[in-house]
Amino acid sequence: MTLNRRYFTRACFTALSLAALLVAPGAHAATEAPDEMIRRLSNEVLSNIKADKEVQSGDVRKVVAFVDSKIMPSVNFSRMTASAVGRNWRQATPEQQKRLQDEFKNMLVRTYAGALSQVKDQTISVKPLRAAPGDTEVIVRTEVIGRGDPIQLDYRMEKSEAGWKIYDLNVLGVWMVETYRTQFAQEISARGIDGLIATLAQRNKNGAAEKKS
Repeated sequence: MTLNRRYFTRACFTALSLAALLVAPGAHAATEAPDEMIRRLSNEVLSNIKADKEVQSGDVRKVVAFVDSKIMPSVNFSRMTASAVGRNWRQATPEQQKRLQDEFKNMLVRTYAGALSQVKDQTISVKPLRAAPGDTEVIVRTEVIGRGDPIQLDYRMEKSEAGWKIYDLNVLGVWMVETYRTQFAQEISARGIDGLIATLAQRNKNGAAEKKS
């Protein structure tokens, strides 16, 4: 399998960054500055995670429920998946695109399920935003502060009518979409788009089996 297992260990750190999305946006989200949105949601969700024993235990069903109801409203997941697949996205049929989104989402959710259990006493430090007032795409830079060295977590965000949306994450200096794009391109080159879908589906199936055992 060409998908890099070592990257998935690194990807566990994305849980803290995506955890910042586990609280549904408030009514003021459409006018909220991107850095303020990340700061507010980060503080709110860390409190929620620390109080939720099921999430801390890595309960996949509970994490899936969180993702569907809380994360998706704050993420442009279609753009995230299309960017990860790269130029091959346009070659995929609508059905293949839907399956890619579903399997990619499931894979990331299972990563969060294991990583959320690692949330203990961390806090989020949001760095000053470097952006012009009219910018519609920005990078919000943060650090997770806890035991050990701070963990770099940056967000690529775009402005929409509903407010700011996240479409990529930088974990410890590695942009998630770029890393997956390289791995997905290798898989598509070897086995085609259906081959990538099958690989993701098998990884998710294996992950589900490991969770039950």
